[in-house]
Amino acid sequence: MTQGSYKQFCPVAMAAEILCTRWTVVLLREMFAGSTRFNDLRRGVPRMSPALLSQRLKELEEAGIVARDHADGEYRLTEAGRELQPIVEAFGIWGQRWVGSELSLQHLDAQLLMWDMRRNLDPTPLPPRRSVIQFRFPELSDARRRWWLLVDPEQEVDLCAIDPGFDVDLFVSADLRAMTEIWMGYETVQRAVDRGKVILAGDPRLATNMQHWLGLSPFAKHARQAA
Repeated sequence: MTQGSYKQFCPVAMAAEILCTRWTVVLLREMFAGSTRFNDLRRGVPRMSPALLSQRLKELEEAGIVARDHADGEYRLTEAGRELQPIVEAFGIWGQRWVGSELSLQHLDAQLLMWDMRRNLDPTPLPPRRSVIQFRFPELSDARRRWWLLVDPEQEVDLCAIDPGFDVDLFVSADLRAMTEIWMGYETVQRAVDRGKVILAGDPRLATNMQHWLGLSPFAKHARQAA
């Protein structure tokens, strides 16, 4: 699976040959988060080329970690793959606790942030109707500045990069770094609002409950606040 081999019979070395190639653990993270289709996996790893994604999926199939259902084209974790979940989660917890926030926050990506927020959003505190929330990152170019979350209690949350044409219930204008800090658990919505890094306008119920419905990183609870 790798270009080279450690040439050791040690099980750690053998596992590392499979799991420590570039993007592999990140790709597994996406699959544990629920992505099964090629395009959804691409959205979760937007800086990974389609060719490399195909290659890694093929390698994971050959290793018995992933199986492709040719009937619907979905990729699913095998028993061996599912057994890796606590290992991948441990990677994330360690990174959240011990990799400095300044280092993590050098890599800002609005598309990835919004995709992750869409995936983890909790519709429970929202009204029992469709809610439309527009996020605006003023420092970005026009093509990447505005994003819309469409939340329907009866359906999954949708993310749009083009105006879906619905009335907006809550406008969120935010500094991209501040919004990423909130998602990672380094900051709260209220503190960001108080600092003027986030501006909320619209339905006061949505604004007041934003910290509760906002989809945070699954590792946010492990953040070291002092960071």
